[in-house]
Amino acid sequence: MVAITRVTESVQTPAEKAPEPDMGDEVIPRERYISKDFMDLEWERMWTKVWLIGCREDQIPEPGDYITTEIGKESLLITRGEDGQVNAMYNVCNHRGNQVKFDKMGSAKTLRCAYHMWEYALDGTLINVPDEEDFVQGCPSDRLSLKKVQADTWGGFVWFCMDPNGISLTEFLGMVPEHLDPYRFEDMAMVMNQTVEWDCNWKTSVDAFNEVYHVQAIHPELAFSIDDVDVQIDLYERHNRYLVPFQTYSPRLGYELDEVPEAIAMPMQAIGMDPESYNGKVADVRVDMQKFKRENEGNLGRDYSMFNDDQLTDDYHYNIFPNLTMNIHADSMMLFIQRPHATDPNKMLFDMQMFVQLPDGAERPAPVDHEQFKHGERSLGLVLDQDSVNLPHVQIGLNSDAYEGYWISRQERRIRHMHVTLMDYINGKYANDA
Repeated sequence: MVAITRVTESVQTPAEKAPEPDMGDEVIPRERYISKDFMDLEWERMWTKVWLIGCREDQIPEPGDYITTEIGKESLLITRGEDGQVNAMYNVCNHRGNQVKFDKMGSAKTLRCAYHMWEYALDGTLINVPDEEDFVQGCPSDRLSLKKVQADTWGGFVWFCMDPNGISLTEFLGMVPEHLDPYRFEDMAMVMNQTVEWDCNWKTSVDAFNEVYHVQAIHPELAFSIDDVDVQIDLYERHNRYLVPFQTYSPRLGYELDEVPEAIAMPMQAIGMDPESYNGKVADVRVDMQKFKRENEGNLGRDYSMFNDDQLTDDYHYNIFPNLTMNIHADSMMLFIQRPHATDPNKMLFDMQMFVQLPDGAERPAPVDHEQFKHGERSLGLVLDQDSVNLPHVQIGLNSDAYEGYWISRQERRIRHMHVTLMDYINGKYANDA
């Protein structure tokens, strides 16, 4: 028996169906995926206005730790200050434009530009200029310190927003903390951190994970482990989700399974159930796994009191606008961060991070090292390999003069909802948020 730490708060993730907004049924123009002009509008009116994930808090645990991250044309430098607070700033020295830090991450007492040794404090304040007397115009710190952006934390992540007058992270996230705080992301350990260069627009990637309509074609093997038909879709102000039943099988099969498939047997074994001696129907495995985890949480070293029964098996799948895809389970999360290319609407960076919830009281290991590679250089696993092979062909088709745009089904309405939110930014609905 493993001692578990009880979560004192009784708040649970809301499971009720959200009201359905009227979003119309018009074609979503292909130009949003291929046009450089539209890409520039996205940058000016959306990317520079929203809150984005910069790193994990435990990637910069100590004062002086820093990490760099890129979004579009910009490089951001995130630090842990001497006061323990996080700071985010543009990674550019105000002398001659050199990047202050070239490496991905490290630790330093101050931030010193390698070009002419201009030196900044961990919060970006200019503190030393060699031969300062030679600048007849002076070197005013209030003008030449690193340009800061908003920074805050939630869920164990450091977030940043490039709009100095924008709304707070709390306001931007809206219902998200209420929904996802029970998962205790801050206690999870990062066990995978990869970036893949993909030949498609960032939205092409987001779209692929915002619907299960494609599962029957691209991922036929998933029919033996998920129900891709009875999926609850919920649309909120900026963000959305769907709830996908796992450890079951698809009604699309058209018949009942009489033997537990390997894709369900493996997670059964992982929690201590024996699929070979299981006497129930395969259709009942999902509920029986929920009961088993609830009854054996002590042996598993977890407190599941903050979860409803479905959360013990299912994928609570969230899109935090604009570019975060979260496949969330009671014991793990797979996070996709879809970042735009600096100049080409037909390219993107796909960040894939995996997190696991350790038994309560276990020591959390340091986050794994970051790896970056191009599509095709290594496998991402069967399901993501299937998606990554398909997406460049989608992007090629989007560039065809014969193609008008997305013809969206009701099953795909999370895509339409994301576009409604995107166009709200493009058309200025959130321009005066402050």
